[in-house]
Amino acid sequence: MNNVYIYDHVRTPRGKGRFDGALHTVPPVHLAATVLRALKERNQIDPDDIEDVGLGVVMPIGEQGADITRSALLMAHYGEDVSGYQLNRFCTSGLDTVKMGFGLIGSGQADAVIGGGVESMSRVAIGSDGGSAYTDTTLGRQYPYIPNGVCADLMAALDGYGRDDIDAYAVESQRRAGIAQKDGRFNASLVPVKNAFGETLLQRDELVRPGTTLADLAKLKPSFVAAGDSGFDSIVLRRYPQLESIPHIHTGGTSSGIVDGACAVLLGSDAYGKKQGLRARARIVAAATCASEPLISLGGPIPVTDKVLARAGLKIEDIDLFEVNEAFAVVPMRYMRHFGIDRDRMNPNGGAIALGHPLGATGAILLGTALDELERRGKSRALITLCAAAGQSTAVIIERV
Repeated sequence: MNNVYIYDHVRTPRGKGRFDGALHTVPPVHLAATVLRALKERNQIDPDDIEDVGLGVVMPIGEQGADITRSALLMAHYGEDVSGYQLNRFCTSGLDTVKMGFGLIGSGQADAVIGGGVESMSRVAIGSDGGSAYTDTTLGRQYPYIPNGVCADLMAALDGYGRDDIDAYAVESQRRAGIAQKDGRFNASLVPVKNAFGETLLQRDELVRPGTTLADLAKLKPSFVAAGDSGFDSIVLRRYPQLESIPHIHTGGTSSGIVDGACAVLLGSDAYGKKQGLRARARIVAAATCASEPLISLGGPIPVTDKVLARAGLKIEDIDLFEVNEAFAVVPMRYMRHFGIDRDRMNPNGGAIALGHPLGATGAILLGTALDELERRGKSRALITLCAAAGQSTAVIIERV
């Protein structure tokens, strides 16, 4: 395969995904156009060179439907000749668009593509697509859809994690995100979101609560008791009879935050960089996708990491930094324990618990966060992975040039 390079990435700040959030008044196509326009201007992109553009969108309906990527490209002044697609593989979608670009360039079918994602969770509610995974009773009898929060509590029970363990992880995520924000570690990649009058609506991540304490989190009630009591606990316990019950311990403070946001990543070949006079910041080493048991829908990052490491010919010790999406606290905790990873190498600037998880965009955001941190630390390789509903996962390894 041809070498595939990351030349730049940008993202919006993440706004609280509710009616009083700073980005609630901004339609998702405007969020997407904001990052596409910024990427074009920062790198003086000639749209004629871009073969394709993909954006992850997990709720591709309403304002986020009708191939929002194509509309955003037109709005961002890429002209009439640049094609775009939207992709939904649940939470891995943003990273999957990067992986697809990797395949196009690596196979010689393109010299430059853009990947990324957008999700306005305040305007298009999670679960509002009403897909068959949630609603088809025939499918449900064989593979019942288990809410991710119930899966998180199941994983914690199987691994022996208690409420204090996951609360402590979340406090540290908030602390790290607060330090990163204060030190300006995200600033070089952030694009402020403005309204039609040019007034800035948001220029830094809105959800971070760096002063969060264990006492604060202890006051929160578990979020998934009702879901478990509605029958999902019974389904899970039939599969895992070694458990007498599912202690529900994840709360809003130990789960990923609901936010609005968008991002874009510029990928290209060596020839593209030379033509445009751009310096490559990193090379994509390998990518992989896998699916695992649907009842533990959050467990995919472990097997997909084994797969991508084998594909790259690397070992876990060869990776300097890891970005594992904090869908729930137990996900990176289980990952660290399984692979024996030191906490300093895991989500060093906090994660989705503190910063939020704009579903379709998060994977590409994590890629950019990892790259920025590699540069800041002077390190070489990072591995980025996310779990997704129904037991899927994606992973990408990057290496600084």
